[in-house]
Amino acid sequence: MKLKKILVPTDLSEESLRPIEGVRQLACDSSAHVHLLHVVADVPIAPHGAPLAPALHAPDLELQREQASKKLEELREKRLVGVESDSEVILGVQVAKAVADHAAGNDYDLIALSTHGRTGFRRLVLGSVAEEILRQSTVPVLVFPRKKSS
Repeated sequence: MKLKKILVPTDLSEESLRPIEGVRQLACDSSAHVHLLHVVADVPIAPHGAPLAPALHAPDLELQREQASKKLEELREKRLVGVESDSEVILGVQVAKAVADHAAGNDYDLIALSTHGRTGFRRLVLGSVAEEILRQSTVPVLVFPRKKSS
């Protein structure tokens, strides 16, 4: 498989940045373009007491988008040296669906992401975005598991 475009979705946590070094090496070896992606969750809610009124969005969406964009650029400049790369922040109601749709709609060859390694009750309550991306994606997914604790 010839890799031309690799998508690396991140929630900007350290755990989600784990694939970057491996992807950088992979991109160097295959001359692939790396695209960092962050999805700002935009979950509209009905105004209290007015269920038929238009849904409200979080008032700080644009601020969240700007902060994430700045952080992605810093990451790109520090960790993707020597690799053709860019970054983007998008809005999405469901993060996994937004990532899968973005990958399919932009002809990516691979999605590279990490798991946060949640288990038990935390996984049940918080879910697994990585697992959901695996289920929904039509693009191959490379998953970097959580490091073993010693």
